[in-house]
Amino acid sequence: MGMNRREFLQMLSIASAGGMMLDGKEAFAASAADKLYDLPRFGNVHFLHFTDCHAQLLPTYFREPNVNLGVGEAVGRVPHLVGENLLKQSGIAPNTPEAYAFTYLNFEQAARAYGKVGGFAHLKTLINRMKASRPGAVLLDGGDTWQGSATALWTNGQDMVDAGLLMGVEVMTGHWEMTLGDKRVKEIVDKDFKGKIDFIAQNINTTDFGDPVFAPFVMKEMNGVPVAVIGQAFPYTPIANPRYLVPDWTFGIQEQNMQKTVDAARAHGAKVVVLLSHNGMDVDIKMASRVRGIDAILGGHTHDGVPAPITVSNGGGKTLVTNAGSHGKFLGVLDFEVREGRVRDFHYRLLPVFANFLPADREMDAHIQKVRAPYAAKLNEQLAMTEGTLYRRGNFNGTFDQLIVDALMDVKGADIAFSPGFRWGTTLLPNSPIRMEDLMDQTATTYSTSTLTEMTGATIKTVMEDVADNLFNPDPYYQQGGDMVRVGGMSYTIEPNAKMGSRIQDMRLNGKPLSADKTYKVAGWAPVAEGVKGEPVWDVVAEWLRTKKVVSPRKLNTPLVKGMQGNPGIALST
Repeated sequence: MGMNRREFLQMLSIASAGGMMLDGKEAFAASAADKLYDLPRFGNVHFLHFTDCHAQLLPTYFREPNVNLGVGEAVGRVPHLVGENLLKQSGIAPNTPEAYAFTYLNFEQAARAYGKVGGFAHLKTLINRMKASRPGAVLLDGGDTWQGSATALWTNGQDMVDAGLLMGVEVMTGHWEMTLGDKRVKEIVDKDFKGKIDFIAQNINTTDFGDPVFAPFVMKEMNGVPVAVIGQAFPYTPIANPRYLVPDWTFGIQEQNMQKTVDAARAHGAKVVVLLSHNGMDVDIKMASRVRGIDAILGGHTHDGVPAPITVSNGGGKTLVTNAGSHGKFLGVLDFEVREGRVRDFHYRLLPVFANFLPADREMDAHIQKVRAPYAAKLNEQLAMTEGTLYRRGNFNGTFDQLIVDALMDVKGADIAFSPGFRWGTTLLPNSPIRMEDLMDQTATTYSTSTLTEMTGATIKTVMEDVADNLFNPDPYYQQGGDMVRVGGMSYTIEPNAKMGSRIQDMRLNGKPLSADKTYKVAGWAPVAEGVKGEPVWDVVAEWLRTKKVVSPRKLNTPLVKGMQGNPGIALST
């Protein structure tokens, strides 16, 4: 199971002596690590929260973005701060384990020094430790749990369902869960979860009569205090993902219904109301300003590791808004002191899960080995070696996305390639093998068909503008999905603050402007339309990798970004 504690500390002292970026004071000495996870109990109401683990059962590397632009009111506020700007605002010292967890800075060196993050066996050890000092603490799963890996795809989510039960999850909401299809979701919720995990969502109703599909909230009693947890599934699921997978359900933000649900929870006697949300951080901040009576929003979807909550004022008082990162990398710990029927004070910490410093929980480890065993040979097939870091994350491109579009153009003979702006996907360090499992970590969805389409320049512009508006609409309620579509073959300029329809400019192919009425061959994958035929994208990319054997560092095809000088959410030189 990797290094033991003593070996780990020895390695770090060698790293420090070898002049690596770790300075001696801040090296991960035993006392510093103990301090990190030594979180004494505060108050009498306790929530533990993880989200967006994307089916990663094992520890991984995960590089945080160097571009996370805020527009409108979000400029310069978390989560739209990257690198040094985030460290400065959060009071995190550079070249520390926390700096590695929360930023992309010195990523390769820090990854080698501090090791992998997450892993369900290590996360469980941390959860057990927090629960031991917090009687009655409730464990919340913010969703995007059953998708994102080969084994989750091949077991139809069952590996993750069983892992969640073993973890002791009590309440959950969802998003990518829905891409297994409505029947499978209902089967899990009605059978596997029955009496064990409450799957909640106030904003999923039937299309026919508008009946709630899941309970909108759940009541718990903790140390004599009645508390309510409300669920909010991703509002734009049928737009960002295929509608045909959930044909009979409606989603949406449902702000008025949220207010009614909060009022109902209070009427049921709840002295604390928290929202378990998959809205994304900016949507949560707006909702917190408009809905009264929520004490805290434990948020997900946008994968932002936010060290401290934002306090938002509204007509009923104040609401804390948090977001707990992704890929099993963090555990949020929220403690409330409740006296005389209301919240008087709180403590919040977002704890990074360093796999090298948290021993693996034996029971969870045994489950992970068992579910992976039948697929081991397939998962471990080495397709090629990578010379550079391969990552996905950031508003415009990542090197793993670049590899995918390069492969699609090569194999399909396309002029241009698109790859969706998904935020999930693990990271590979330089000079690592690219295994089938690593490729699946970037591509494992239930609709990963590869495509080759003829599109006019005008159509390409329309598609790009549409995605840009989903990302950069100044009203968070209109932001409907992931990051910007990744583009191969074509260069372009983007002006995030421009009006809708005018953000994408100067599209060029081989230096020549794209012609509106000329047709181009465009490769892509993950179409949301039903019935598209084609090979799975992982087969296309795997074949390309097998012939390459060694993949040179990818040159990022990043757009020219206009009007963002001085924005603390962008650092293009990394």
